Amino acid sequence: MPWSRILSGIVAIALALGMIFLGGWYFTIGFGIIVYLGQQEYFQLARAKGIAPAGKTTLAVSQVLLVTAALAPNLVDAMFALAGTLICFYLLFQPKLSTIADISSSILGLFYGGYLPSYWVRLRVGLDQTASAMSHAVASNVPINDYWPDWTNARTLPLGLTTLLLAFGCIWAADIGAYFMGKFFGRTSLSHISPKKTVEGAVFGVGGSVAVAVAGSWYLNWPGWPYTGIVLGLLIGIASLLGDLTESMMKRDAGVKDSGQLIPGHGGILDRTDSYVFTAPLVYYFVTLALPLIDSFF
Repeated sequence: MPWSRILSGIVAIALALGMIFLGGWYFTIGFGIIVYLGQQEYFQLARAKGIAPAGKTTLAVSQVLLVTAALAPNLVDAMFALAGTLICFYLLFQPKLSTIADISSSILGLFYGGYLPSYWVRLRVGLDQTASAMSHAVASNVPINDYWPDWTNARTLPLGLTTLLLAFGCIWAADIGAYFMGKFFGRTSLSHISPKKTVEGAVFGVGGSVAVAVAGSWYLNWPGWPYTGIVLGLLIGIASLLGDLTESMMKRDAGVKDSGQLIPGHGGILDRTDSYVFTAPLVYYFVTLALPLIDSFF
């Protein structure tokens, strides 16, 4: 593995952990930058196909979605509908008649690049504003200036923090496991969309996600352990793989190898964050809906 890939990966993980630990507007603003850069790459892929999406409008309303997710998570779904309507209105009044592809790519950019990622902000920043997902839910942010959290007692930690760390750990385990297993032991091609991905790598990646989730559900004392960990690990492992394949499909259609060149050795923002897109709502609703329901039976 090239040193540039290793070093840039370490820097990316350090930045991600810093955002996650600080939470609040640190996380929202940092995540907003990532979303902005990722959407820029997505629109470049669309333009490579001769499509003219409403890029600037979609970028702006997506940032509004993230701010809404931090301030009033319950309003994000309503804002998504309004944002989609605004994008369509914008395209109506363009000098050149917009095509179905222009409209579709704009709405997909909003959904894929703005709405789905907003669930991470809802989880880390706005979780405790939506509902008491678990009886020991506490403040969403870690007041670093006041105290260093007691990691020996999971109940004293912010729910958004612990859940996000667990989810990201599952994704990292899935990505790393799939990469190394596929590289050294992969023999069976998984999909023509991404020829380098193998069945062996995919299975090992999902298994790595499950292992981390089971360990995390034990540490967090989730109800129904270890089954809740197994279910969450499977959801994250499979969804992260599908997210990776979806981005590969878009790149193949656009005729490019990487979505960008921003991260040395890794490509663009989308190349590194594709595994996080579809996992976000699954993790959010697993914690806010499934866990309380499971808790009522144990």
